[in-house]
Amino acid sequence: MYLPDFEYYAPATLSEACELLEKLGPGAKVIAGGTDILSKMKQELLFPKAIVSLKYLSGLSEIRLESNNDVIIGAKATHNSLIDSPVLQEKYPSLCNAAHQMANNQVRNIGTVGGNIVNAVPSADLPPLLIALGAKIKLVGTNGERVLPLEDFFTGPNESIIKQDEILTEFIISEQSLTGSTYIKFALRRSGALAVASVAVAVAMEGNTCRKARIVLGAVAPIPLRAKKAEEMLTGKEITDELLEEAGSVASAESKPISDIRGSAEYRRDLVRVLTRRALRKAINEGHV
Repeated sequence: MYLPDFEYYAPATLSEACELLEKLGPGAKVIAGGTDILSKMKQELLFPKAIVSLKYLSGLSEIRLESNNDVIIGAKATHNSLIDSPVLQEKYPSLCNAAHQMANNQVRNIGTVGGNIVNAVPSADLPPLLIALGAKIKLVGTNGERVLPLEDFFTGPNESIIKQDEILTEFIISEQSLTGSTYIKFALRRSGALAVASVAVAVAMEGNTCRKARIVLGAVAPIPLRAKKAEEMLTGKEITDELLEEAGSVASAESKPISDIRGSAEYRRDLVRVLTRRALRKAINEGHV
C-alpha cells in the first residue's frame, strides 16, 4: 500500500511546531513514532494534508525523577524506554509491566507514550494505569502551556480536548502515598493484542484497611472510566474476599461496554468483574507501586 501525498515539516523547536499546526489547520497531523498514523494512512483511513514531525524536538524523550519526587515522562519516550527505565522500575514497576503488554517489540521500540494517549483509543493500555496513578499531562500551544489531570483529557473514542495548535509534551506523576498498583488486561491473543477489557488499580493500604483506591476500566466505555462507586465502597474498609468480589460486581455495573467482533457487552461486563477482583488483590498483596 502507498501513502497518500502530503506536505512534510520537521520543525526545530516546540514553538515552531505549535505555530505550524495553527497555520496549517485541521489537515495537519503530528507524528512522533508513527506506528498508528502511518498505518491508518496506508489503510486509507486517514488523509492528512500535512505531517508535522517531532523528530528534532529535544528533551521530550526523557524519563526522570525530580527533586520533589515527581516522575516526569516525556511524551516522545518509547514504550520500551518505559520498560527499561530505572526510575520507573523503582518507583512505578506497574508501568513497566503495562508497557510490556503492548503490541510487539518492534512497535514498542518506535511507538511513543504520547501517541498512545493522543490517539484516544478506548482499548489503549497506558491510559487506565496512568489515570489510576493520578498522572497529569502538559499541553503546550501558541498561547502557552496548561497542565491538567489525564483523566480530563479524553472526550470520546479518538477524541480529546487537545487543541489544533497544542502538543502533548510530558506526563507528571506526583509523589503520593500509594502502596500498590497494577494493570491487567484480557486479549484474544497471548501477545500484543488489543484489550477486550482491562482494569488498572492503585491502592493505599494501612495494614489490611484500604485508605484509598483508584479503579480505572479500559476498553469497556468510550473513554477510560473511573469505577468511582467501587472505589468508594472500598475506602476505609478492611479487605476481605467477599468485599473484593462485591467491588468487582459494582465496577462491572459501572462499565459501559459495546458488543463488537472481539466480544459482547455481556462478556466484557463479566470480564470487568473478574479482572477488578484480581487487580485489587494483586495490588494489595504485592505491596509495591
